[in-house]
Amino acid sequence: MNGSGDYQAVIATPMGRIGIRMSDKAVSALDYLPADAAEQAPVNAATEAVVTQLIAYFHHPLASFNVPLAPAGTAFQQRVWVALQAIPTGSVLSYGELAQRLDTAPRAIGGACRSNPIPILIPCHRVVSRQGLGGYAGEVKGDPLAIKRWLLRHEGLAFE
Repeated sequence: MNGSGDYQAVIATPMGRIGIRMSDKAVSALDYLPADAAEQAPVNAATEAVVTQLIAYFHHPLASFNVPLAPAGTAFQQRVWVALQAIPTGSVLSYGELAQRLDTAPRAIGGACRSNPIPILIPCHRVVSRQGLGGYAGEVKGDPLAIKRWLLRHEGLAFE
C-alpha cells in the first residue's frame, strides 16, 4: 500500500516521505514511503496534531509526543512497545538489556521491534545491538539502517 490515498497524511521529513495512518483519532501506522510519494495534507485535526508533533521532533529531538497510538499487535508486542516509549530521547538500550527488563529473550525483543507499526513515535530506533547499531525495520543493511543512524544522530548519539 504505497498510494497516498491509503494515508491520512503524507509528509516530507529529513529521512524521506512518511505516510500516516489513523484509526479514528489514534495513529495506527507510520510508513516510510518512496521519495517520489506525493505529499498529502492532513485530512482532519487528529492527523494535523500528529504532523505538528512529528515536525516539531524533526526540528528539535526533545519535542515530546502525546498523540494517541493504536498499534495492532500481540499482547507481548504491546508490552515491548510500551517499554520502548519509556526509553528517553538520547538514550539507548541493547536488545539484551530490554529483554532482561521484560524477562524475555533478545530475539523476541528484535521481533517486536521489527513488527512495530509506528516507528519514531514508538522509538524502536533506541534499541541497539551489544556490538553496535543492530537492525531496523527487520533489516541489517541498507536504507533502513541509514534511517536509524539519522534518528540516533538527531538525538545526539552516533553509531556506525
